[in-house]
Formats: sequence, C-alpha cells, structure tokens
Amino acid sequence: MLAVIPARGGSKGVPGKNIKDLAGKPLIAYTIEAAFAANIFSKIIVSTDSQEIAKTAIAYGAEVPFLRPDDISGDSVSSDDVILHALSYFQELGIHYDMVCKLQPTSPLRNGRHLKEAWELFCERRADFLVSVCECEHSPLWTGRIGKDLRLDHFIADEVKSSCRQELEIYYRLNGAIYMGRTEKFRGNKNFLGDNSIAYIMKQDESIDIDNYLDFKMAEMLLSGEVDRIN
Repeated sequence: MLAVIPARGGSKGVPGKNIKDLAGKPLIAYTIEAAFAANIFSKIIVSTDSQEIAKTAIAYGAEVPFLRPDDISGDSVSSDDVILHALSYFQELGIHYDMVCKLQPTSPLRNGRHLKEAWELFCERRADFLVSVCECEHSPLWTGRIGKDLRLDHFIADEVKSSCRQELEIYYRLNGAIYMGRTEKFRGNKNFLGDNSIAYIMKQDESIDIDNYLDFKMAEMLLSGEVDRIN
C-alpha cells in the first residue's frame, strides 16, 4: 500500500502550517512518524510544491519523488486529485500499488495504532474504501438555516425541540485523518467514499483537523499535556 501525504506550501488559515512547530516538531512530522509506526506501507511519500516542505519531509524519513506541478497545487485542487497524480506518476514508472492511503498532515493526533487498526478493519471487512470518522460535537438536528429576516419559525423540526441531547440519535462526521482505498476502485471513483465503504471510528480528541489557529492551539495543548486526553 502506498501512503501519500499531501502538503502544499500555501495555507491561508495558518500560514506555513505544514512545517510550523507544534509542541516541538513540525506539524507534518506527526503524520510521517505515524505512517512509519503503523508498519503497513510499502512506500511513504509527501506530495508537495514546496522545497522547504520537501526538505522537512525527507529529514523525517519520507520520500519526495517529485515536486507537485502548478496545475495541481492551487486552492481549487482537491487532495484526491493529488492522490490520482501520485498514482499516475508511479504508473508511468511501471510501479503499481494495489492500495493507496491518503494521510493529511493536519491530523497530528492520529497515530500508528489508528492506522494499524484501520488497516486490519479494512482487510477484515474486505472493503473497497475506509474513511475515519468521529462523533459530531453537536447534533446536526439542532442546526438549521437562517434567512435574511432572521426568523427561527422552522429552524429545527418540532419533534426535536423538546428533546434533550442524550435522546438524539448519534451522528458522525469525517475527521480527515485516514482515507484508504483499493487503487483501481479509487481511480474509477476519484474519491474515497464509493461503494463498499466502511468507517473507522476515532475519538473526538484524536480527531483535531487543523484548519485555523484555534485548531492549532488545541492540538498543541493536547500534545503537550496541557489539556487532559479522553480515556
């Protein structure tokens, strides 16, 4: 299985976040180390358009076989496009991987144990895709749309208004930490949420996905022990 860590140089939420120091080491280092600790990958690469990120990734043991071209390095390019590009790169070299895993560097609380467990579940269930999720912090049943008139007449369903949180059905969200798939299925589907997909459930405190400074600070506090982790 090929592990691809997509890490472009531009970041608006937290400038330079992929190599920004987080509790003593660059953010991307946590994902590289987790990938090696899992011991399930044939190759671990970082796909980046940045020489600085490439240098940091190599220092932590990952391979950077190419620098990403401009046409897949902009804000509008999806990380799944980056995975397809990496697969095509190796295909042109005559190298084929039966499975591929996308590991976003913005999930520093995901570790080798999570990856190993996800892989074992993927194999046990004979799935074509696996995506990590966690329980929603707040039920989407308590959410709704608000128009320009700010009225809340039909903000949530009547049957939900008198329900307490414990009575509501549990919902899960994608947490961005792990995406696995069979290569040919992924090529056809072009994302990791195709037929025969299964979920790998992670805890909320393992599911920080760094998009802004608040996320970054929360991850920093969890990793440094300033905030207790959930057992």
